[in-house]
Amino acid sequence: MRPASSTIAILLALAAAPIDAQTRPPACTRAEHRQFDFWLGEWDVTLPNGRPAGINRIQSINGGCALREEWKGAGGGTGTSLNAFDATTGRWHQTWVGSDGMVLFLDGGLRDGAMELSGTTTGADGTKTLHRIRWTQLGGTPAAVRQLWESSTDGGKTWTVAFDGKYVKK
Repeated sequence: MRPASSTIAILLALAAAPIDAQTRPPACTRAEHRQFDFWLGEWDVTLPNGRPAGINRIQSINGGCALREEWKGAGGGTGTSLNAFDATTGRWHQTWVGSDGMVLFLDGGLRDGAMELSGTTTGADGTKTLHRIRWTQLGGTPAAVRQLWESSTDGGKTWTVAFDGKYVKK
């Protein structure tokens, strides 16, 4: 019988050993993992009146398993999001953190050809706000995407536009 320390050393060595690439299933290869790829790139973003809203850079990271957004608003605000498809739930998730302190957790998926994610925030006074954000691929050259962010403070009975931006690929 081996001493416990020898057994532990063997187990640690096995755990640290690389897994043969032939036996490891490829990660993030389902078609759903590519559903948000239309948002990849560097974008100039304008408001409906044509005024600049900011610039946005969306990168594929972690071997195509996630998208990272880096937003720089025309007014100086910044924000970052991490977006990923969860194969166990079949849903997309986004975590947004803005320089204004806003943290937003969204989830959802493709709906009528657009990516739609939603979530709830709670204000300091306890008011709950529903958020619904849709990214719709627009035709044309250069590539374009519309992001429509709506919010509701009455449980979804009425919605107001929080942001409506047109992304044009640089």
